[in-house]
Amino acid sequence: MTPETKARIETLIQQNKVMVFMKGTKLMPLCGFSNNVVQILNMLGVPYETLDVLEDPEIRQGIKEYSEWPTIPQLYVNGELVGGSDIAIELYQSGELQQMLEVALAS
Repeated sequence: MTPETKARIETLIQQNKVMVFMKGTKLMPLCGFSNNVVQILNMLGVPYETLDVLEDPEIRQGIKEYSEWPTIPQLYVNGELVGGSDIAIELYQSGELQQMLEVALAS
């Protein structure tokens, strides 16, 4: 990953309390896993930003290296990697994701 790509990723994560690196956009997710994360965030009614990794091959590969997480989507809250679709679903079902988002958005 180039230093420029790493800097872009870090800027996106730092500037957005809730950031999703995904396939597609929040209005048109292009894979089921990305859609799961978007649906959860929409149900919770929290503000969030997305980046379509399909439009940017450097970010698509770079985010995997940056996080040391092999799959897309990747959900970040307050600068920290939460995980992918399965983890987001588990945290949502347990109520932990709602708590995490409330804390992040209150700060």
